[in-house]
Amino acid sequence: MNFRYCFLIPVFNHWKSIRATVESLSARGLDVYLIDDGSDAQTQAVLKRVAEDFPSARLFRLPENRGKGAALMLGMREAARAGFTHALQVDADGQHDLDDVPRFLALSKADPAALVCGRPVYDESIPRKRLYGRRVTHFWVGVETLSFHAPDSMCGFRVYPLARALRVVDRVRLPERMNFDVEILVRMLWDGVPAREVSTRVVYPPDGISHFDLIRDNLRISWTHVRLFAGMLPRIPPLLFRKFSTRRRARHWSDFAERGCGIGTSFFFAMYRFFGERTARLFVYPLVAYFFVTGRQAREASMAFLRRAGASGQGRAGPPALWASFRHMLSFGHALMDRLAAWAGEDFEGRIDFSDHAELARIAASKTGAVWIASHLGNIELMRAVALNEGVAVNAVVYTDHAPRFNTMLERANAGFGLRLVQVSRIGPETAILLKEKIDRGELVVIVGDRTPPFDSDRVLPIKFLGDEAFFAQGPFILSSLMACPVYLFFCFRQGERFSVHLERFADKIELPRSCRRARIESYMRRYVERLEYYCRMAPMEWFNFYDFWRRPDENGKD
Repeated sequence: MNFRYCFLIPVFNHWKSIRATVESLSARGLDVYLIDDGSDAQTQAVLKRVAEDFPSARLFRLPENRGKGAALMLGMREAARAGFTHALQVDADGQHDLDDVPRFLALSKADPAALVCGRPVYDESIPRKRLYGRRVTHFWVGVETLSFHAPDSMCGFRVYPLARALRVVDRVRLPERMNFDVEILVRMLWDGVPAREVSTRVVYPPDGISHFDLIRDNLRISWTHVRLFAGMLPRIPPLLFRKFSTRRRARHWSDFAERGCGIGTSFFFAMYRFFGERTARLFVYPLVAYFFVTGRQAREASMAFLRRAGASGQGRAGPPALWASFRHMLSFGHALMDRLAAWAGEDFEGRIDFSDHAELARIAASKTGAVWIASHLGNIELMRAVALNEGVAVNAVVYTDHAPRFNTMLERANAGFGLRLVQVSRIGPETAILLKEKIDRGELVVIVGDRTPPFDSDRVLPIKFLGDEAFFAQGPFILSSLMACPVYLFFCFRQGERFSVHLERFADKIELPRSCRRARIESYMRRYVERLEYYCRMAPMEWFNFYDFWRRPDENGKD
């Protein structure tokens, strides 16, 4: 199916900011639907000029102010009537970071059936009352959807699959004011629409115009939650069935909420921040014990890996294997603490055994840039800090939103740590162009080679790893060839109280001739996997992939 995207902007007296918003969006080559929600004469005049100046702009108007929800529903119908399949909603008041638009579009194109929601990352400009009110709403949305992982319900930065959204709009009388965002999200989740999230910066400009009425809109949202809670009660059986059947089908690593980077990491960070590292480490043991007991799939995956690596204590899943798996998860808990400590400024230099430090100094001095292919063995965050100390900018390519949420915590630990995350759903031409610019500036690009992308399951190859074929992504090696720069393998893991760092020159430049492209890619991948296996056997408790690594990605049971 050919998917068509447009932008959707509800406007009410935003005459100051609307031109800049439309100008930025029009540059992306998509139509912009402006819905005037009964604005004053000044705003109408500005909108008329904007529509005349930008050929991509489509202007519609409600004769009187009815509310954000009414404007959005009109815009959805008009966009669908014109043949668009998806609409990216953007607020008109300048709160949203429009540089994140490509990330929203890429994630939606990778999973067109999904509702893609912004997960706001606020600065100090957000009013405290608004922040606390949002937290109350998010709690109730979690109750109404029976989910601890419901997306942000009030962020107006989201991509709607129009057919699924209009199915709700046409079936239910939705609210027309600020509570529209909350109710349509909950009802789409009730309908089984999958939700994806993109972490995005949200600001409240000093001269911004907000039409959120603290009393009336909070009362409307409260009444919405009363109705949704009542509507949830008869839906409990199907919601629970869907929840547990989806959990059973989940096979790909991205389908599992990385619990260590969610509740556990938040708890560790709070303990670390208020009581210090030593006290925080005491809480690692009970928290890991909880996840060990309740995380059956992670526990079984851990034992399976340790058996393959020869570190389970025996060849079957008996008590020694369980004890080894617990120690495996405990190592992960301590690794999280090491990350926080490194970025908070603790000096690890005296505890790092880094025989290849001269190679890193040469990379920094050459200013030519390089690709590091890493893994989930040990603690790559620690080495990012070391690289930054050498004056080398580091860019990490990540596949999901878990890393940006962890990155937000790191920023609070040390606002100057400087790590840049490049979030992708698949590695395409846009990603390659962006990263090539960074390489040309002499920066490092770090990408892990031991995870397959959430999509593009055909871009994997079976490689023998620890005795059996496992599936590895071609993307890191294709990307490295496009960078036309030196490529290194990087491993950093804990050994007792010290850290062992290994930086191996992999290739002066990865070359993939068209005549033997697949064979050459496979050759590079086998070399990488051989080194990964070598280090996994050296430090098996330090490999942190707690899912069935040997299952083919297209056996994931995705909806």
